[in-house]
Amino acid sequence: MTTPRVRLAFLGDEVYALLQRGDLASASRRSQLELPQAFVTSESWLWPIFRAKIAADPAAESVVVRAIVDIETNVVVGHAGFHAPPDARGMLEVGYTVLEAHRRRGFATSTVSLLLQEAAERGASVVRASISPENIASLAVVRGLGFVHVGQQIDDEDGLELIYERSPEPESTLPPSP
Repeated sequence: MTTPRVRLAFLGDEVYALLQRGDLASASRRSQLELPQAFVTSESWLWPIFRAKIAADPAAESVVVRAIVDIETNVVVGHAGFHAPPDARGMLEVGYTVLEAHRRRGFATSTVSLLLQEAAERGASVVRASISPENIASLAVVRGLGFVHVGQQIDDEDGLELIYERSPEPESTLPPSP
């Protein structure tokens, strides 16, 4: 099986606001994509979080959550982006979700690969992924892309997360942090 190619489609605060209100039809028109129902049901928790990030830092709008689009079919298969602009260390943290109907087809790997490329273009020094130890599929994705386990944290919403990092440069990994 070949890895599917994806693109990340900008949504922005206007679309987030429409999704937050549950107006999928208007959000789809505004984004010029057929956004999935999940964006106003199971994924609806996202939009207020990212709208708050943009309100606090307008530069976040260009890096936070975007639609993952299958280039071959133009179908939105999930969402992905960075949690925020780079921090003082030059670190960008990836976040991604492939909707259940589209899992196990390589979309997550393609998406994280694309985010690594974008992080390099943005001059990031490190890319982080924080993943629940129960999320076997995401752990396989990041390990397969050369991320190295560097620690763990307790997230207020998600509980225990394993922290993985790597350089955004191709074929590069970071040694564990001291």
